[in-house]
Amino acid sequence: MNLTTNYLGMALKNPIVASSSPLSHNVDSIRRLEDAGAAAVVMYSLFEEQIAFEGLNLNFYLESGSNSSAESMSFFPEMEDYNVGPDEYMNLIRRAKEAVDIPIIGSLNGMTAGGWTNYAALMESAGADALELNAYYIPTNIEMTGTEVEEIYLDILTCVRQAVSLPVSMKLSPYLSSTANMAKRLVQRGANGLVLFNRFYQPDLDLEQLEVVPRLVLSNSAELRLPLRWVAILYGRLPVDFAITSGIHRPEDVIKGLMAGAKVTMMASELLQNGIRRIRDVLSGVEQWMQQYQYESVAQMIGSMSQQYCAQPAAFERANYMKVLASYQPIN
Repeated sequence: MNLTTNYLGMALKNPIVASSSPLSHNVDSIRRLEDAGAAAVVMYSLFEEQIAFEGLNLNFYLESGSNSSAESMSFFPEMEDYNVGPDEYMNLIRRAKEAVDIPIIGSLNGMTAGGWTNYAALMESAGADALELNAYYIPTNIEMTGTEVEEIYLDILTCVRQAVSLPVSMKLSPYLSSTANMAKRLVQRGANGLVLFNRFYQPDLDLEQLEVVPRLVLSNSAELRLPLRWVAILYGRLPVDFAITSGIHRPEDVIKGLMAGAKVTMMASELLQNGIRRIRDVLSGVEQWMQQYQYESVAQMIGSMSQQYCAQPAAFERANYMKVLASYQPIN
């Protein structure tokens, strides 16, 4: 049984990648991810705020809302417990590359092209095998158009693409007005991979302290449906590798992601909740399913239930909306 896959030009031993999270904060944890079966590791993100304001109230910056993704530091011990500045980040990439045999993917999180190009190049020099761009911009200006917002993402990719020769993936927001067109434009600008979708954690209100506070809620398998749908729609229409990074918790989630068209499925929340060993359990479940249904390889599965090959392609579009509503029976 062949579990190998190819993502961003990298030959991987299986389709499970550890996505960006605090689990990659040190070499020992990265080594444990490899031992548990992870085929690659996406490093925790180097935030733009760290680049611009290192040493200047970084903890305040991250605590007050910039920390809005699955790699949220506020869920874990205080920031000062970690060496998270740019220099330490590059050193960690170097040490990780020496310690493990699996690919290490650098991650940049920000909202402007600014210093990203320099640090992307430094990640390449440090030995990263690929880069993942995690752009997150909140357009609070009521005069800003959707086109202007999209150009921010495109400009970031263009600048980084010009600075490095590494494969580059773009982690997309689910809130774009035209996901398919934006995906096409990103590929035209040089994206080698598209990661669907970023989970943006929203601030909450503390009614006791009357403060705006961060609240981290980890994903569950139900969140797989949105990226599953879009990967299935886009598969075969764009020359790019897809990764699903929301809602991967069980063997069935991995299998669904592959059949929709993803080359890899990325895990973070499941590992944070139930331990790194879950990678081994999920891989075992994938193998058992493949054996039961007589699949010889992961390659045989990829895209087999995408819109391109589905017997009912309209199921991924508006037609299924009416069917779902009609099938629901309320409690009497």
